[in-house]
Amino acid sequence: MKNPVQYKTTQSQPIEGMMQPIPIREFRGLNTYDPYSIEDSYFTELQNMTLDDYPALSTRPGYTVIGANGTRVLGMGVWRGRELHVVFSDGTWRRWNGSAWTTLTTGLNTSAEWSFTNFDGNLDGVNLIGCNGVDTMRRYNGSSVSVLSGAPSNGKYITTYQNRLWCAVGNELWSSALDQPQNWNTFAGNQQDSYRKTIESSHGEDINMLSGSLYRLTIGMPSSIHLLMGGQPSDFNSRVVTDDEGVASNNAVTAREGSLSFMHKSGIYEYSAAALPDKGFSELIRTFYANVSSTSAAGSDGSRLLFSTQGGETLVYDPRIGAWSRWMLPTPTCYATVGQDLYIGTATGQVLKKIGLTDNGQQIAFKAVTKPFTNGSIAQRQRWLKMWIVAEVGVGSTLNISLSTEASGESWGLVSTITATSTIQQRIIIPVRNFALENTVRIKLEGTGWIRLHEITRQVRQLPLY
Repeated sequence: MKNPVQYKTTQSQPIEGMMQPIPIREFRGLNTYDPYSIEDSYFTELQNMTLDDYPALSTRPGYTVIGANGTRVLGMGVWRGRELHVVFSDGTWRRWNGSAWTTLTTGLNTSAEWSFTNFDGNLDGVNLIGCNGVDTMRRYNGSSVSVLSGAPSNGKYITTYQNRLWCAVGNELWSSALDQPQNWNTFAGNQQDSYRKTIESSHGEDINMLSGSLYRLTIGMPSSIHLLMGGQPSDFNSRVVTDDEGVASNNAVTAREGSLSFMHKSGIYEYSAAALPDKGFSELIRTFYANVSSTSAAGSDGSRLLFSTQGGETLVYDPRIGAWSRWMLPTPTCYATVGQDLYIGTATGQVLKKIGLTDNGQQIAFKAVTKPFTNGSIAQRQRWLKMWIVAEVGVGSTLNISLSTEASGESWGLVSTITATSTIQQRIIIPVRNFALENTVRIKLEGTGWIRLHEITRQVRQLPLY
């Protein structure tokens, strides 16, 4: 038997410094810390994108304009969790039934902000109570709006707590009698009494927020927060929670799952009436604190928290994964949720409903900027071999991919453009020829329409340090 012929197999030597591809498959939102030091899964800029499809990143939901009156939305309330009510700067209070508007009253003040709460007591069923500190307090009983007799005419920030209505008059806290929303002046010395107390502040400020959403009544001022303890007039008493942080406005507060989230010029805080307010969850986006003002607004769509600052910038927090994103919307003044639907009142008098993939028929402009990618040591030289993303791009959407060799700034070089005439779901190569020997490379994904980003992968070769 002849010996079989044997051939030597050529053994390729590994290329010195070659690294395995480095994929990023989990995206964790916006981070404004030092860009060199944050993890690869964060973005230094993020506009109009969401982590609803976590760990993927996608274009945020769109909206449609369902109404526009006057030049500003002054307040939004929801009757019995199912009917949207809006006060506009043209002095009207209108009701939305899901398909059309009905004007319930006219002649209201054209600039004062409204607050709302639901209350039953000895009324003819659950009423939506509203006030603005200028017009006489109003109530809606399911069919019409009328004056709530007996209520203080200059009361603000209406809320419900311990079967009473509460409002603020300057720095004084007022409550109605027990289950009697039309009786605010009974002081007979029993537990059914009305209640009134001046809330002292070391800063000499007036009350600018009330919330009965926690197990204690929370009282906000621009530079402090107070709690009302007790369950009846004989043992009601207030205490200072903090004299260092307050709330930007009554609209800059939202309640979710037993805690309040509120905005202040020093941060965005969480507070549960069991501990001091904490801003740890918002420190990733602390560079935006400076944009908080008395016109800021906060809300929730049931799963996300939304915090709007001046200029139409809305910071969006997803508690499921502790991630932030940034949306650009017509400047919100207030939010309301009816069932699963989020409504936004704007500073131009529009009411928006969050729905669909476009902004009232217009493609949504998005942007995502990665951190500057380097070796383990920033000083280590490298050679860029390959780079790609895996993404879905919707029909009619455009995706521009640019690279930069700087850690920040707007020095970009466009390297690829994808325009989808049909839905794309594939690997998209990012040309790196002109950036092959750069020590630092950032990626910018920018365009219009809908995309979903699944992966960013890079492969480099380490070069000698000398």
